[in-house]
Amino acid sequence: MGTSTERAGAATQGGQDGQPARGGPGAQRMAPEGERAAGGAQPPVALSPSRASDFMQCPLLYRFRVIDKLPEKPSAAATRGTVVHAVLERLFDAPAAERTAPGARAMVPGEWEKLLAKRPELAELFTDGAGGADGERLAVWLAEAEALVERWFSLEDPTRLEPAERELYVETVLESGLQLRGFIDRVDIAPTGEVRIVDYKTGKAPRPQFAEGALFQMKFYALVMWRRSGTVPRRLQLVYLGSGDLVTYDPTEADLRGVERKLLALWEAIQLATRTGDWRPRPTKLCGWCDHQAHCPEFGGTPPVYPLTVRPAAGEGAEQGRMGTI
Repeated sequence: MGTSTERAGAATQGGQDGQPARGGPGAQRMAPEGERAAGGAQPPVALSPSRASDFMQCPLLYRFRVIDKLPEKPSAAATRGTVVHAVLERLFDAPAAERTAPGARAMVPGEWEKLLAKRPELAELFTDGAGGADGERLAVWLAEAEALVERWFSLEDPTRLEPAERELYVETVLESGLQLRGFIDRVDIAPTGEVRIVDYKTGKAPRPQFAEGALFQMKFYALVMWRRSGTVPRRLQLVYLGSGDLVTYDPTEADLRGVERKLLALWEAIQLATRTGDWRPRPTKLCGWCDHQAHCPEFGGTPPVYPLTVRPAAGEGAEQGRMGTI
């Protein structure tokens, strides 16, 4: 849900740039011929909103997640989002009259326990300095999750909603052959047939000048739905539980054609980086939160041996990883 196209624990993550494996900050060590498929590494075959955002943020981050599949530490914030999304999804299993704020809050500890059973390593988020369980930290964290769930009731009335789909996996293949896929938190269909795509965000609504990133994700979903059904969704709705804001956007065919062109250009850049093995870092303020600093040249690190065969192509310039934001 909220974060996106990949769900917690699901996996995969899906970069780009410059010269072959020599010269420049993105140059990657090539594996010996017999090692290039080590670990089952495969070229990317599809694009999701999360991975598209990764590549636009930093091609090297995309490589680490999609090709190298480097592990990342779980975060309390992302885990809280997973629990909150699970509550908002499963709340609709109950009859409309039973979809109450107290009832939803009461679901939070149970959803946490279910997630912990699947991913025991998450217990490490709530340990003290000696490695023992920190019950107080966990209690505060659960209370924060419950508050987010309760805030949702001030934004939408679940007793008046009957979603057509929840946690809907969608995919389509464009005429170019590019496969797009992702998970949509909720799809509502009006009696008149109009479609609304809804996504929950457990953070705060961004300032208007930074809102395009979230809208890009929603337009991506709208494009997939349009290409699948032939009908443009009527409305895209972002529900920001952290700040109590609803953000809506009504897309047009022209909007979605523009998104499609951007995704095709992005995919071409990703394929180029995959062939050349050149995935350059793009330093931003977000680097401070990156789990992969030990492997990043910007922090004095060395990327792992590139696990795919490198095929430099004549005429592919050194600036491919310097793409501007799409």
